[in-house]
Amino acid sequence: MSAQPWPLLERRVVLATVFGALLLSGLAPHDRMTWFMEVIWVVIGLPLVVACWARFPLTRLLGWLLAVHALILIYGGHYTYAETPLGEWVQQGFGLARNHYDRLGHFAQGFVPALLARELLLRCTPLQRGGWLFYLVVAAALSFSAFFELIEWWAALIWGADADAFLATQGDVWDTQWATCSWRCAVRCAHSSVLPACMIVNCLIDTPAEVTGRPTQTAFRSPRQIH
Repeated sequence: MSAQPWPLLERRVVLATVFGALLLSGLAPHDRMTWFMEVIWVVIGLPLVVACWARFPLTRLLGWLLAVHALILIYGGHYTYAETPLGEWVQQGFGLARNHYDRLGHFAQGFVPALLARELLLRCTPLQRGGWLFYLVVAAALSFSAFFELIEWWAALIWGADADAFLATQGDVWDTQWATCSWRCAVRCAHSSVLPACMIVNCLIDTPAEVTGRPTQTAFRSPRQIH
């Protein structure tokens, strides 16, 4: 099956959706500090992807996953993870003891960075698929997640009880351990299920020439070459 380009209109719709959601989330968020701490990754990452797109277009699959991850962060930042309506609906529907929306955020935090690390390693380095790639992808994803736990620790030290909404532990003393478990499961899923599927579903993958409409002049590998 031949690869299909990521249509310009589709990319613009995805970009406008994320940008619009970011703006709306800033209107009367539940907790302004929590909103800022959650969406700062989107505020940094969105302009970076746009600025680098002409030289380094991402695969269609990774672009969609980054957009979904951004929306998860934006939604959680507006309501706080402990009080998201979606999480409360699931909590009431299944009789759960807490709002588990943060588990979704933790899973995305392991899953999407793992795919991002894999694409960057395969396209920007001589590294090939194999044991070293798996190790470095896992190390990169878990390192990022561990760094986020340090940010939460620093927030607790600096703001004390005012950081409770950002930490979203909801009285769970094992929250950090559950978060780590979610990341590891997400990284494992990313490497064992989605990535092999990308070799079959080539319609989700496009090359830089197909994205930009002109031959690429960079030394990077094309997105299709990485699968």
